Amino acid sequence: MQQQTMFDRWWIYQRERFPIVAHGVLIAIFSSAAISYSVLLRGGTKILNLSTIIVAFISVFLFFLQLRIADEFKDFDDDLRYRPYRPVPRGLVSLRELGWLGVATGIIQLSLAVWLTPTLALLLGLVWLYFGLMCKEFFVHNWLKAHLLAYMCSHIVIVPLINLYATACDWLVAQASPPADIFWFLVASFFNGMVIEIGRKIRSPKDEEFGVETYSAVWGRKKAVFAWLGAIALTAIASFISASQIDFATPVGCLLAILFIVAIAVAWLFLRQPITKWAKLIEKTSSLWTLLVYLSLGIVPLTLRLLHYLPY
Repeated sequence: MQQQTMFDRWWIYQRERFPIVAHGVLIAIFSSAAISYSVLLRGGTKILNLSTIIVAFISVFLFFLQLRIADEFKDFDDDLRYRPYRPVPRGLVSLRELGWLGVATGIIQLSLAVWLTPTLALLLGLVWLYFGLMCKEFFVHNWLKAHLLAYMCSHIVIVPLINLYATACDWLVAQASPPADIFWFLVASFFNGMVIEIGRKIRSPKDEEFGVETYSAVWGRKKAVFAWLGAIALTAIASFISASQIDFATPVGCLLAILFIVAIAVAWLFLRQPITKWAKLIEKTSSLWTLLVYLSLGIVPLTLRLLHYLPY
């Protein structure tokens, strides 16, 4: 068999564990929405600064890559035992290589923060501190493993923290204080994180794997699906309040109502016939929901305001 080059190995790794294009699109919308929402709250009237967009996107992309790398370390023993087909257990890339990649991403983030505005490095340190605690599972590993909801919530807090960092690429550069009204936007990002997390771990009985903790396996299909719908409903409430703070409540409210009906229909399909196709549709609906929520809270209203379709 022909030996794989380093490029081949990393290309396969990203395809299986962190698809650059798919994740990149979602993260680009996530980071741009955060900056746009911050601009809207500040009453900004200018097109987004390109350097701010680039720094926010690269930094956020690397945050999520670091989370993936951390998972490889945390899950290594379980992957070795139950999922030997994954890239690390089967020897495609090593933990040592991933560790060095993680260090490199940190250096890039720090360099970008200092370059954009040195104060941003302090906020970067805050995100890294929480990330470090997550890697240690807050020193209560056994308790968290026994309480899946607490485990999920404690880990998803990193999402609004990353979101706060992305917004800071705007308000810190503008030498402004963090907008007080940004709270509900961060709450929306927390529940959006839950939607993605639960949605990707609802599986059909045929796809459940021994030793792999999915929400459908631990909570049961019905509870997992209702938890997913609950997370969507809570995201909708927080998103609607966020939208009202930028005078964009009516369009966002209509969009959320339509999407929620779609989510209920998808949930009903899966519960009626729990097969792979409908489980995958839940995961895809989660991504679509998240993408449209961020577009409607940041990029779309800012664009309309800049085009004078919305009042300043």
